[in-house]
Amino acid sequence: MMKNFVEELTWRGMVHTVMPGAEEHLMEGIRSAYVGFDPTADSLHIGNLVPIMLLAHYQRCGHKPIALVGGATGMIGDPSGKSNERNLLDEKTLRHNQEAIKKQLAHFLDFKSDVENAAVLVNNYDWMKDISFLDFIRDVGKHITVNYMMAKDSVKNRISSEASEGMSFTEFTYQLVQGYDFLHLYRDIDCTLQMGGSDQWGNITTGTELIRRIGNGKGFAITCPLITKSDGSKFGKSEGGNVWLDANRTSPYKFYQYWLNSSDEDAEKYIKIFTFLKEEEVNALIQEHQEAPHLRVLQKRLAEEITTMVHSKADLDNAIKASNILFGKSTSDDLKQLNEQTFLDVFDGVPQTEIALDDIDNGLDIIAALAEKGGFLKSNGEARRALKENSISVNKEKVNEGYSISTDDLINNKFVLLQRGKKNYFVLTVK
Repeated sequence: MMKNFVEELTWRGMVHTVMPGAEEHLMEGIRSAYVGFDPTADSLHIGNLVPIMLLAHYQRCGHKPIALVGGATGMIGDPSGKSNERNLLDEKTLRHNQEAIKKQLAHFLDFKSDVENAAVLVNNYDWMKDISFLDFIRDVGKHITVNYMMAKDSVKNRISSEASEGMSFTEFTYQLVQGYDFLHLYRDIDCTLQMGGSDQWGNITTGTELIRRIGNGKGFAITCPLITKSDGSKFGKSEGGNVWLDANRTSPYKFYQYWLNSSDEDAEKYIKIFTFLKEEEVNALIQEHQEAPHLRVLQKRLAEEITTMVHSKADLDNAIKASNILFGKSTSDDLKQLNEQTFLDVFDGVPQTEIALDDIDNGLDIIAALAEKGGFLKSNGEARRALKENSISVNKEKVNEGYSISTDDLINNKFVLLQRGKKNYFVLTVK
């Protein structure tokens, strides 16, 4: 059953520009469309989620999505939105990155089924590697004028007087290489649509121009707005850098927290773009949130949906448990279920000190742990007063002056969490 893809994108706020005739073209039958992904790392990050969702919605509307890994273009570097050239990669690294990226895309796209609109992954290195420079400038380059290429924003911005560096010939040719990708896919697998961010419009239309001039056909383009955050900071970045889809680069806990910490304005926008929830459900959530913003209904549902999609339901459950350790009621057993990375993420920024394993093998007196050995509190006297006030906890369990810390208290055989009151934490790391 075909659904109107452009209508679906429109209510979600995912349309920037639609080439005339594209909507009608898609309603005529199953069409193939592609989006390109940069393979310079072995993981995508959340900045890639918008194009991923474009392809996912495209497939759900009955069409055939093509994910193009830019092995060849990754060796050049897209100048759009960049101020410097990127590092060039060898083929072995590119192939490794391609396989890792396909596994991540499989969370959103159906590559395996035998249905007509099953997703396909291609690498433009496969058709570009055998084309000689002379063949390319003769068969492709002669069809596009320098005037046409110079008029593109991605080129103008880089060679303007304000740009600190110029633009290499390698990067200048990028739009021709990407345009040729579209022509190749048009000829080879009848791909008639390319999608991407609004900054890709110039590159995409170079492809439609090649299809018109060389392929004697008609290609279409759809772009989506570039995502911005309401506070003006860059979407997809945290204090530690990129928010990756790979759990080894960004833990599911940190991933979950990124979405949970969205502003009200951003959450209202993101829940339309980054989930598959239907319009009626989204509108109901927005209304519920507006009636009681302090409950953060939108942020919680957004974080739940996208963490489950990118990681798993089990990872979501662990992330919620980890969040409750700081802000809710939790036990020593809850702490001991955290893996080392999640523990470090949860208590990122909390003061830590190292103690020797020998110190706790025979039991470490709680007063020494708090003061002399640990340094959480300034003196033994302060430690005794805090213990008498019943304000000291070890691994979330209240303790008294007679308590000794032992190896049984170790979390991941490495950490002990000390706490004074509700919000003052301190970590002992055993070496």
